[in-house]
Amino acid sequence: MEPLSWGGIIVRIFLQFTPIWISLIVLFGMSIRFKRRLGLYGKLFDSTVGMIGFALVMFWVFTGIYAAFDLIILNDPLSQVSGMKYKLPGTPLPDGSGYYLLGGDTLARDVFSRMVAGSWIVVKIAPLATVFAFMVGITLGLPAGYYGGKFDTVLSFISNLVLAFPVILLFYLLVTPEIVETGIPAYMAAVLFIFPIIFLTVLLNSRFYTQPAKRNLYVGVTLLVSVTLYLSLISEPGTVISFVPRWIDLFDIPGNLLVVFVSVVFVNSPTVFRIVRGLVLDIRTRDYVAAAQTRGEGAWYIMLWEILPNARGPLIVDFCLRIGYTTILLGTLGFFGLGLESESPDWGTTINAGRKLLSVYPHRALPPALALMTLVLGLNLLADGLREESLRD
Repeated sequence: MEPLSWGGIIVRIFLQFTPIWISLIVLFGMSIRFKRRLGLYGKLFDSTVGMIGFALVMFWVFTGIYAAFDLIILNDPLSQVSGMKYKLPGTPLPDGSGYYLLGGDTLARDVFSRMVAGSWIVVKIAPLATVFAFMVGITLGLPAGYYGGKFDTVLSFISNLVLAFPVILLFYLLVTPEIVETGIPAYMAAVLFIFPIIFLTVLLNSRFYTQPAKRNLYVGVTLLVSVTLYLSLISEPGTVISFVPRWIDLFDIPGNLLVVFVSVVFVNSPTVFRIVRGLVLDIRTRDYVAAAQTRGEGAWYIMLWEILPNARGPLIVDFCLRIGYTTILLGTLGFFGLGLESESPDWGTTINAGRKLLSVYPHRALPPALALMTLVLGLNLLADGLREESLRD
């Protein structure tokens, strides 16, 4: 087999992403068709910038999902093929079974497959960790802004204390092996992961408070499911939290992945808290809040069903931007060899592995760097589009 030309490489990469192109076409077609029924999401398709950002983000989301099922990965991202070390893009495998479309790295692994596999690591950590951070920030920020007083003062002080540390430095400290061995991240997970349970329980209780039958059913099911997931998340055999019975522990999360996840939640939560608190301080003076208070609505009903929906615009924009920040943090951690495994195909680790001979073999570091750049760019453009449409809403 002869090496591929650059034209052949581009064509093969394009064809390899065929499931993603089909998914994007279907998603955009259905979204544009029913955009008037889809609220703020539908209005996003009236913004050119927002559509471009959304396309970039969903490209990598679909890439990560399909990579998890090995639908677009050519070779095992961790396997080493003899004779493929430092090979240039388009080099055929020795057995003639395929190509290294973007060349081989220092350990003779497929750069293209590692770039694709790395997208799944970002997709499964960054958005979910950001959701947890928002759960923590919203659960604490709503009452702090609504009630004020000593409760607000204490939470604001703790938030400012955490934010006083440089984010990158704080992140590094949390994922260092010495800190992990103390069990601090595990205890942090036990505290932080309980906030989604509190948020969902209070949300449903306040919404169906006047309908006891529905309230008890919904809250009971929510508690059963969320507590089971909570115990499975925080329990890890061989760690400081391993007392949960095996029949309840439905799944195990690798310790290093849990540490990174907890660190992302902890670092982002204080910022979300301050944003939510500031929005509540402004919105609580509005007429519709006074009207709800006059009707005799409970405080949590007002916070969750009157104030929070009217703060959705800035929060959605910040959510998109924060996923971008988290992606950069994950890439930075991988670049410095912290948090994830040393052989992990995440983009930061791959960039670091290819940087030493960048002037001679740029094909090893450039693909994951461009992947990281395009995803963050897409999130920023998506945030701009959402901001533009939320202001018109």
